[in-house]
Formats: sequence, C-alpha cells, structure tokens
Amino acid sequence: MIQPVTIWVMTEGHLGMENQARGVAEAVVNAVSGTVVVKRIAVRPPWRWLPAGAWPTPLLAVGNGGDPIAPPWPDVVVSCGKRTIALNTAIRKSTRGVTLAVHIQHPHVPADRFDLIVVPQHDDLRGPNVLVTRAAVHRVTMDRLARGRQAARAGVSNGRQAVTVLIGGSNNRHRLTEAVVTRLGGQLASLCATQPVDLRITPSRRTDPAMVAILKDRLSETDAVIWDGSGDNPYFDWLGLADTVLVTWDSVSMTSEALATGKPVYVVPMEGASRRIDRFQKQLEADGYTRTFAGKLDHWHYEPPDDTAAAAAQIQALLAARNAPSSR
Repeated sequence: MIQPVTIWVMTEGHLGMENQARGVAEAVVNAVSGTVVVKRIAVRPPWRWLPAGAWPTPLLAVGNGGDPIAPPWPDVVVSCGKRTIALNTAIRKSTRGVTLAVHIQHPHVPADRFDLIVVPQHDDLRGPNVLVTRAAVHRVTMDRLARGRQAARAGVSNGRQAVTVLIGGSNNRHRLTEAVVTRLGGQLASLCATQPVDLRITPSRRTDPAMVAILKDRLSETDAVIWDGSGDNPYFDWLGLADTVLVTWDSVSMTSEALATGKPVYVVPMEGASRRIDRFQKQLEADGYTRTFAGKLDHWHYEPPDDTAAAAAQIQALLAARNAPSSR
C-alpha cells in the first residue's frame, strides 16, 4: 500500500501550466491520500539570463518573490514550465531518486533526467518514460463539474440550451483580432435570436479588454452574461452548466478542459498559425472530438479523454515500485 504522499506542484505561476500540473498532482492525492503544495518560483540573476539546461547549481537559482525551494523534499515534484526543469531534476539528483521527478510538456532536455514526462500527442517526444496524451492534462473532474453545475443552475432559465464560451487571447502565433471578435459576436447574437440559448462568456487573463468591449456591444440586445473580471472566475461553474462549449483556437488547455465535459465542443478560428497548436486542433476535429464553430449548434457524442487519470496512474505505479521491499 502506498503511504500518504507530499507532492510539490512547481511552476512559474502561469495559470494554464499550474492547472495542468495541479490536475495530475490532485488526481494522485485523491487516489492515495496526501498533500499538494503549490510552489511558484522566482529566478534570480544570473540564472534567469541562461537556458535552464545550462544553470550552474540550480538550487541556488531561486530568488525573492517566489516560494522557497528547500528541504524537506517531497515524494514527488510535478513541474511545468521551462524554468522549473533544472530545479526538478536537481531535487531528484540531491535525493538520489527518492523524490520522483515528473514534468508536464516537452522539457527539451534528455528525457532520462525525469522519472516521467507527460506530453500531448502534438509534442514531438517519445520514449520509455514518456506518457503521450490525447489532449492536455487538467483539473476538471466529474465531481468539480457537478458542483459547478449545481452552483450555476439557479440563474438559468428553464428550457434554454446552456452555451459557455471560453475566450483566450493573442499570443506569439494566433491573434484575437477585432475582425475575429466581431464575427463571433455576430454569430452569437444570431444564435440568441433564433433559438432559446442561455449564453455565458468568460474571458481569460490574456483577453484584451477592447475585445471584450466588442463582444458586449455585439451582444447588447441579448441576455448574454459576460464575466466582468470581478470576484471569482465562474469558469468551472459555467463548464459544469454547459450543454455546449465554445473555445478559442489558441488554447490547448481550455480545449482539453472543455472536452472533459463530454459535451459538444466547438473551436472558434483565429488569425495566425502555429504548427503545434494547429496540429492539435485539427487532429481533435479529425478524430470526432471537436468541430469548427460556424454559427450553428449540433449534437455529437464522444468519450472524454482520460489523460489526467492516466498520468496519475503512472505516478502511482512509480511510487509503488519505489516503496516495494526490493527497492529499499
């Protein structure tokens, strides 16, 4: 039997990356019991100016403004983000492998520095300690969706189809432009005018406020609810409530979380291109998981990817092997 474990979730504080690592860590703890500790790091000079693979004495890289990285070391470190790579592998080395090193996404260093690497299928990494997932890992569970659905149901009009729209933002490859948002707003307004829809839209931290203003203007004559950024983000509540989910093309994480609902997921096209993200989105559509939004709603069925559970199971197996009498 695996004893209760302590798992560090180590990131640079970016929400999308943190949610991926936390999702895996929480799934392990839910199965074997234990504690998840979130470690958001800050890196000081000269380390911050160097590639993580070239850091001298990585454990000295941690600076003020982040969480301390020091003993006692946990049973597992689950990291995500470039600057966490050297720290994770340094902890593994200093404990002589007692602390398991797990990394989410392609680390771009030799894979054998980790006990497990979890990558989505559009990442070009394969190996004996590499788990390839259909989509990204995440924190969305059926229990969380059920709680969210219960919390959000009070404001829903009976008989209406609940449509949740997850809005990302421009990045180095894709652009959420005025043209994209104007088109989407017009499509959603037409949808509200032609059928009973309960429309809820949640922008992200990356969403340009000017784009949110365009959506508000285009939907001003509808009953659409757009989160204004105050209070807690209703993201999980509105995911749980949704009969259909729309998500912008730029976000692998949000698309993966939407698929956890098992409900129809439409992807909203954006301007620009990214080899990795475009390959991810096109493969999901080819496999029957998602469709491109063109202003109309349809229904289809798929088995939600169970990637987070698969990653947690791999970590449980590693913990069991580490704790086996022959390994002591």
